[in-house]
Amino acid sequence: MILNEHVSHNILKEFNCPLFVIEHSKAVMLKAIRLKTDFDLEVDLDLVKTGAILHDVGRSKTNRIDHAIVGAELVENKGFPQEVVNIVEKHIGAGITKEEATILGLPPKDYMPLTLEEKLVAHSDNLIHGTQEVDLDFVIKKWKKNLGENHPSLPKIIKLHSEITGVPVLITEV
Repeated sequence: MILNEHVSHNILKEFNCPLFVIEHSKAVMLKAIRLKTDFDLEVDLDLVKTGAILHDVGRSKTNRIDHAIVGAELVENKGFPQEVVNIVEKHIGAGITKEEATILGLPPKDYMPLTLEEKLVAHSDNLIHGTQEVDLDFVIKKWKKNLGENHPSLPKIIKLHSEITGVPVLITEV
């Protein structure tokens, strides 16, 4: 499948995604477009839109953390380019290292977003709670509550936010 324009959210219906996934994915796509525009990011916008729409497609099969891996397999089998597969596979939080993947019971592999498109979709997903836009403070508080005060994901999320926005964030601020 060639990306010459982004895929419509209607494709999520083909994968039998629940309505909440479709609505969330649309919100993530709109957030990614806003971040791209607000911070003048040089990204392939069609790739970002497609990746944002499809990032949670694995939730059509599971709501566990492995939904990213399941989703990557689904879009790969549907013929999407590797760039889209990578966005779907690496969108969890600010990425998962090979060591963290092993601890989480995922296939031992590095799931860290590398390209700006991968990072933009991952962070846009962080900044959408359901369908509502949230700020970095909300994200940090939610992750601290769910994962613990000193979880290794917290600095990664802050770093990702700084990479996308160009705004340095001190960990002591959150």
